[in-house]
Amino acid sequence: MLVDTFGRTATDLRVSLTDRCNLRCSYCMPPEGLDWLPKPELLTDDEVVRLVGLAVGELGVTEVRYTGGEPLLRRGLPDIVRRTAALAPRPEISLTTNGIGLGRLAGPLADAGLDRVNVSLDTLDRATFKRLAHRDRFEDVLAGLEAARAAGLDPVKINAVLMRGINDHEAPALLRFCLEHGYRLRFIEQMPLDAQHGWTRDDMITADEILERLSAEFDLAPDAAHDRGSAPAETFVVGGGPETVGVIGSVTRPFCGACDRVRLTADGQVRNCLFATEESNLRDAMRAGAADEEIVERWRAAVRAKKAGHGIDDPSFLQPARPMSAIGG
Repeated sequence: MLVDTFGRTATDLRVSLTDRCNLRCSYCMPPEGLDWLPKPELLTDDEVVRLVGLAVGELGVTEVRYTGGEPLLRRGLPDIVRRTAALAPRPEISLTTNGIGLGRLAGPLADAGLDRVNVSLDTLDRATFKRLAHRDRFEDVLAGLEAARAAGLDPVKINAVLMRGINDHEAPALLRFCLEHGYRLRFIEQMPLDAQHGWTRDDMITADEILERLSAEFDLAPDAAHDRGSAPAETFVVGGGPETVGVIGSVTRPFCGACDRVRLTADGQVRNCLFATEESNLRDAMRAGAADEEIVERWRAAVRAKKAGHGIDDPSFLQPARPMSAIGG
């Protein structure tokens, strides 16, 4: 098992398949993009499947989520999903995506064994989408959502980040859209993971503000029927139910004490926290001929070093050098 010194067990593995993305969301990267990782530094498909297989077969991982960057840009994604679904015991397999390309890939991914998707959608206004993402791909995301639902990738979840003065007024509209289409909405506080290092707490729309905006138009009540457990989202029943909305207050309502996640970057580095400043290199050990037993022990050691919390409120907090696109959500 992957157990840290505070007694937390990591069973949820987030695997980044690429640092590249076909959007330029302002809370993630600059309009001109970033210097992408050279291809030789990226894990091959076989290396990804080997490490995921060790995590599932030897280390107790029960859920694997493929992320990026934008994971749909990874040409071998359907085959990686198929090979992951063939592992024993079979993990739950999910995908975090911007939705561009789902119109073409939702069906093949579902056939390969993908269980569900999380799609990023921050606005329902095409002009605002273009302003935030620096790309005019709003209709492609909507088409991707429809394709995911048609392929049976349920529940289709939508992740939304509100930006002050840009789309923060859209919280009720986003919830209404999701209720009408059968999607599950999760609002996420903007986190200090932008490549520009321009994040400030004053600009961030907090969980309290999100709930205030929603409560102006909807009756919300804490979802007492379901134990939150290690889930990052606090869920609220909308209008008496059964529909819910989630709020992930990573900054103002941290859930570090129940965290069960560990991350593997596209270049084969283990990160025991989204905000970790240190990594453990599995890629080079693997390419140097390390046996499975050595890789497993390196992974265990990396998780044992996990800190009690991300420490964003601590004066000594340092934003990770890698932005979100290079870490994988």
